[in-house]
Amino acid sequence: MFTLESITQLGRGLVITIGLSLISIMMSCGSSSSEELVAPATEPASKLKGTIEIDGSSTVYPISEAVAEEFNKIFPKVRVNVGVSGTGGGFKRFTVGETDISDASRLMKNPEETSKAEENEVTYDELRLGTDGLSIMVNPDNNFVDCLTVEELKAIWNPESTITNWNQVQSGFPDQKIRLYGPDSDSGTFDYFTEEINGEAQASRADYTASADDNVLVQGIAGDKGSLGYFGYAYYAENKDKLKLVAVDSGSGCVEPSLETIPSGKYTPLSRPLFIYVNEKSYQRPEVKAFVNFYMEQGPNLTNEVGYIASGNATYTDNKDKLAK
Repeated sequence: MFTLESITQLGRGLVITIGLSLISIMMSCGSSSSEELVAPATEPASKLKGTIEIDGSSTVYPISEAVAEEFNKIFPKVRVNVGVSGTGGGFKRFTVGETDISDASRLMKNPEETSKAEENEVTYDELRLGTDGLSIMVNPDNNFVDCLTVEELKAIWNPESTITNWNQVQSGFPDQKIRLYGPDSDSGTFDYFTEEINGEAQASRADYTASADDNVLVQGIAGDKGSLGYFGYAYYAENKDKLKLVAVDSGSGCVEPSLETIPSGKYTPLSRPLFIYVNEKSYQRPEVKAFVNFYMEQGPNLTNEVGYIASGNATYTDNKDKLAK
């Protein structure tokens, strides 16, 4: 039988127990794990699930793929699909709402792409990741090409070019057929190269082996002694044993792309920015928010790790401010 005193003591015990439980919860919240830091508060990290669609630049692909792999170690129930259809191909899907994130090696164009996004009510945040040095490659057995001028590259790649042999590039080069490899017309790398070298985006000779997959270009150049091609620096860094890097002379001497010359601006005119575009509506989904926040935390290290040069802290702080708004 309960007395008044026993009931009072029981009540005090319950208050103490509840108080200790609350303190324990508060302490555990104060020592958040890496999972909790990137997972939205509305969704426990262990239960986060869903699918994230990413497409676009083959140049940015290695960064997004590396981020996705690290993210899945923490959030294995979230499926992150990373496609490679080129910057232009990615924007075609992104601006109609088919993807959550678009990898890009150039800015979104006006007015074709931006107007398409407006038409479909797709609002987005443009997040700068880092810098790439678009690289010129030949076969490693090529012992006569070490440097090409911007003028020589234009003579080879412009739409009216009739160059089919290396001895047409320089008189001292051998009588050897030249075969060209490069990104397709949906690629941001193609847009950037043609604008900087030929003076107009999309202006290029058409008689070359084109692919949206830079690994196809690597294999083509590596297997063809007369080859000449171009793509992002990270793919050269991964395949140094299969390729020979060619320096570029823009008027101040021959300069090879490197982790020093690309961010310093010395490697010109083929250093270019890298981005991801995030659909603002998609960002409201817990799994996308967690992934993009994780991207902004781990992106700098992984950008450097795959062979590009990450933007500074101020740029990533600006990215986070955009997302917070």
